[in-house]
Amino acid sequence: MTAKILDGKLVARQIREELRDDVADFIQNNGEVPTLATVLVGEDPASEVYVRNKVRGCEQVGMQSRGFRLPADASQDDLLSLIAKLNRSKDEPIHGILVQLPLPKHIDAARVLQAVSPMKDVDGFHPDNVGRMVQGRPRYLPCTPFGIQQLLVRSGIEIPGRHVVVVGRSDTVGKPMALLLMQRGAEGDATVTVCHSKTPDLAAFTRQAEILVVAIGQPRFVTPDMVRPGAVVVDVGIHRTESGLVGDVDSAVNEVAGHITPVPGGVGPMTVTMLLVNTLAAARQQQ
Repeated sequence: MTAKILDGKLVARQIREELRDDVADFIQNNGEVPTLATVLVGEDPASEVYVRNKVRGCEQVGMQSRGFRLPADASQDDLLSLIAKLNRSKDEPIHGILVQLPLPKHIDAARVLQAVSPMKDVDGFHPDNVGRMVQGRPRYLPCTPFGIQQLLVRSGIEIPGRHVVVVGRSDTVGKPMALLLMQRGAEGDATVTVCHSKTPDLAAFTRQAEILVVAIGQPRFVTPDMVRPGAVVVDVGIHRTESGLVGDVDSAVNEVAGHITPVPGGVGPMTVTMLLVNTLAAARQQQ
């Protein structure tokens, strides 16, 4: 058995086509273009690629993007001052603010993300937005978990009643992923188990998963013996190795799983697309 591919590029393209029409309607009705501000500190090559992808995504759906860049040795106060300026921007509307992670080690990322106005927090990381998500009253959902949820739903994967195992408990993927899929409704209602580096006999849990989401940050960590035959496997990881880009899931899992996301071309395009969805939602909120 070879797993069917959950094509993130295809689904992301479908959502962007829908979004392009929604953005055009918003501009026509409000006389304002949804605008995303990207903030990049330093010259990390991977971060530069991610920001370029987000800028290109804005162009594709008719949004505007404005880039702001600080040197790697910029102080935390410099960055907080820039965010404060973007929060209150009036001369040129800025509806969403994206601070590209990771930040230099001398900057407290949690402090910076909390400084972004909850209304412009299109990453969905502000404590106010996280709390609203926990209560089932979301303003903006974190982009990677939101993208995974939409990839599953639009690919015809049933979530209600399924046992989902999430490997990883990060604030950006693992925790919000578990919260999203356990919410009531057709896009949730799953029974969710969260595993991490301190979970004993991790494979005993992953083999129970009907839907397995792997975001542990270790290349090829999940091997075929850890996967239930026919399971849906979502690989969130991406790592540069001598043999090319690989995920957190070993490629041999393709012979065991029923459905699997490719790396690249699976979760990544969905993450960027949901950022665009959140930016339009932010523009609407601010009207």
